[in-house]
Amino acid sequence: MTSVLKEKKEKVGYIVLNRPEAYNTFNIPLATELNDALREMDEDPGVNVVVIAGAGKNFCTGIDVNFLGGKTQEEYLDWVRLMEEMNLTIAKMAKPVIASVQGIAVANGIGLVAASDLAVAEEDARFGATAVNVGLFCMGPAVPLLKTLGRKKTLELIMLGELIDAGEALRLGLVNQVVPKGTLEAATHAYALKLAEKSPLALRMGKQSFYKMEDLPFEEALESTNLDFARLSGTEDALEGVEAFLNKRPPVWKMK
Repeated sequence: MTSVLKEKKEKVGYIVLNRPEAYNTFNIPLATELNDALREMDEDPGVNVVVIAGAGKNFCTGIDVNFLGGKTQEEYLDWVRLMEEMNLTIAKMAKPVIASVQGIAVANGIGLVAASDLAVAEEDARFGATAVNVGLFCMGPAVPLLKTLGRKKTLELIMLGELIDAGEALRLGLVNQVVPKGTLEAATHAYALKLAEKSPLALRMGKQSFYKMEDLPFEEALESTNLDFARLSGTEDALEGVEAFLNKRPPVWKMK
């Protein structure tokens, strides 16, 4: 059975973690297939937005710890680099990535939510950086969590290993929307379609500009975004969008 399923609907590419019997925990096949699928969707001209979902009851409950035992430090390093590679893949992608979360999202699951550009959660979803409870530590997930939540809340989550509910995740900014139970798929698709209607070129250049400036000093960040905005302003899509707005008609994006 493939560890990741792929589907396209109305310019939205769906990637589904497909280990429901193991609560979609990351193992070598799933991590490999997830990164491959993300890159494939990013290069697909028929996809404007990418959604990551989980099969079964839970979104993702972390890394499959059955790998531990009898390995060298170098083997563990190669393994954990692969487990956390999705953080880099999503950040480097040109297209927006939305996490669609049901049930439990813990350890690498909460890391994947934090690494995604946006997130929609079902109202009974729960989140946690729980590795500390089994003698490990959510060091990898702490990286996107820190950028999303800030220092104090990230440290609280990764040190206590406690769960938070969807309402708290929304309040903290970990997710963008909380939707009623049974509506997650439809609500996520509607959310994705809002993005899919925007200029793909503007979204691509805008996301790349955001990730590039995120860790720059303030003045450098402003200059970096100024240069990117100047580049975008000279594109056909920018001119088309402004003309369509002024003439009160829907834009026709050209991706150039």
